[in-house]
Amino acid sequence: MAREAGAAAWLPLAVYIHWPFCRSKCPYCDFNSHVREAIEEERWTRALLADLERQAELAPDREVVSIFFGGGTPSLMPPDTVAALIERVRALWPVIPDLEVTLEANPNSAEAERFVGFATAGVNRLSLGVQALDPPALRFLGRGHSRDEAVAAIALARDIFPRYSFDLIYARPGQSVAAWDDELGEALSLAGTHLSLYQLTIEPGTAFGNRAARGEILTADEDTAAALYEVTQQRLAAAGIPAYEISNHARPGAECRHNLAYWRYEDYLGIGPGAHGRVTRGGGKVATQQRRVPETWLAAIEETGSALDEMTPISRDASVEEMLMMGLRLTEGISRLRLEALAQRSIEDLFGPALSRLAEGGFVVLDDERIVATAAGRQRLNAVLAALLA
Repeated sequence: MAREAGAAAWLPLAVYIHWPFCRSKCPYCDFNSHVREAIEEERWTRALLADLERQAELAPDREVVSIFFGGGTPSLMPPDTVAALIERVRALWPVIPDLEVTLEANPNSAEAERFVGFATAGVNRLSLGVQALDPPALRFLGRGHSRDEAVAAIALARDIFPRYSFDLIYARPGQSVAAWDDELGEALSLAGTHLSLYQLTIEPGTAFGNRAARGEILTADEDTAAALYEVTQQRLAAAGIPAYEISNHARPGAECRHNLAYWRYEDYLGIGPGAHGRVTRGGGKVATQQRRVPETWLAAIEETGSALDEMTPISRDASVEEMLMMGLRLTEGISRLRLEALAQRSIEDLFGPALSRLAEGGFVVLDDERIVATAAGRQRLNAVLAALLA
């Protein structure tokens, strides 16, 4: 779809496509991922394309800035399916010239063999779920790849894709600051321009959640976790890859554009089982949520062309809360103009004395242009948000 000459500015749009299948379920994972013995790939390709077609009706007059294949394990997708979905996005909307197309991948040798196919399909950014460079930690985290496979996959991604990133998880039980500092050093020697570094969290309903409920200690203690976070920030900043979000680090200009769309509270569509979206319609945001169970989602798409479970207008107060929760994760913070336009109130009036207390405590900074959580505020963001939203 070409933009007509003289047309009004198109609103930016990000497109998320969810592949819900994994070879195995990691014990810490609470994403909508499922293990299946067999997958009818042609049916799934047709269904995802049909979902794109239907949801395009929710977001006309948009310009796509990014496509993100998440999961599950998208590197289990056939490259032809990835190519067909990218081609359909390009047919349904205008896209920016430097469209970012990210695919999440596991570093298993069998999946790495598909990297060339994904690049040929149009993927230009690979995000590898490495999670650890320490063999015992990989076993603890239930990962299906070895350290050597991870290092080889990173090298392959560097050779094939214009941009690549990988994830690591820290604050593991018994992990010392010195050991993590060594692991960060190796990660930096392998990294390109982006790294994602997440603290291990225990979610209810996961295998780790069930073990923790029985009394097992599965994460670092609070003081150690704080020290690990601080060394992460210091080490990455010194290497020229500072945090642009609590858990994400990049050289300036190499930030993940797709994830910035979430954190900046821009519009995105969620395609596939369990995917959710946020779309501006009629002057306000609408939340969409798809059916989670893959077979239920697939049947609904094939029967009616849609598997949307919810399509709910978001109230002004809820939109303000969402913008705050997402935007304060960013080192750039939130545009004062955008937040006040959404709330239809000044920030001072919106948050009252709590804002002054947080500013005096060094947890937030407010000026004429932005409200920003400081480094100390981002480290304690849940408490900051609770104070502002009380």
